[in-house]
Amino acid sequence: MQEEREELDFLRECNLNAGEGKSLNLVIRFNGRSVGINSFNEFGPLDHSSEIGYWLNTADTGKGIVSQALQGLMTVGFQELGLNKLIIRAAVANDPSNSVAKRAGFHLDGVEREGIRLDDGFVDVNQWSMLRSEWQQ
Repeated sequence: MQEEREELDFLRECNLNAGEGKSLNLVIRFNGRSVGINSFNEFGPLDHSSEIGYWLNTADTGKGIVSQALQGLMTVGFQELGLNKLIIRAAVANDPSNSVAKRAGFHLDGVEREGIRLDDGFVDVNQWSMLRSEWQQ
C-alpha cells in the first residue's frame, strides 16, 4: 500500500509540474499498455540542459523497458528540444537507475552529498550527464 501511495504522489507531482511548464512528461508504453513515465525536469535556460527522470511500474522492471525508453528521450531532448546536456540524478544505492545511466553511455560527474530526501532521510546522489556531442558519436 505504501508503494501505491508513493506512485500516486509521484504522478500528481508530474501533472502539477507539467501544468506549470516546469516539466515535459512522456508515457512509456509496452505491449500496448502504459507502464511508466519519462520526463524532462528542471530546464536550464542558460546551458540548454534538462534533468531527466524515469519511473516504471514495479511489475515491469528488469525488462529493459527504461533503457529503450531512455534512447527515445535522448532523441527528443537533443533533436526536438535542442538541448545540449541531459542530466540523470540517482540515489547512490539505486543500482537499477545507475545501471540504466551507465549502459546508456552517460558520464558519472560525481556524487552530491545528501542530494535528495527519501523516506529514510537524506541520501547521496550520483549525477550523470550526456552532452549532445557525445550522443552524436
